[in-house]
Amino acid sequence: MVTDKIGDLIIRIKNANLKGKESVSLYTSNLKFAVAEALQRAGFVKAVSKSKNGKMLEIELAYKADKTSRVTNVQRVSKPSRRIYNTVSDIKPFKNGFGATFFSTPKGILSDKEASKQKVGGEVMFRVW
Repeated sequence: MVTDKIGDLIIRIKNANLKGKESVSLYTSNLKFAVAEALQRAGFVKAVSKSKNGKMLEIELAYKADKTSRVTNVQRVSKPSRRIYNTVSDIKPFKNGFGATFFSTPKGILSDKEASKQKVGGEVMFRVW
């Protein structure tokens, strides 16, 4: 049984991307779907869809023009045992803008650029680069 659903999601995406897979599928939830959509808006994932019966989440992975993976590594920041929060003034670009930090905010799951633009802070979920 997986206790950290977000950690499992981002590790599955990273491993499938490094292996060269075209897509990854897993059981869905509203939180996983929101995180996958945020990754899609940031350009780390090509497409996100739910299966016809609504139980599986299908994530199509994105690659660069030279067929290298867009996701080279991930880091879970806020864990189930220790939550970490940032205000708007604490949000800084990650890896000089080549990576992204994702936040759980009152306006949904947002990347660092989206959270800064909307002037909202929240729980620091994970980083992708």
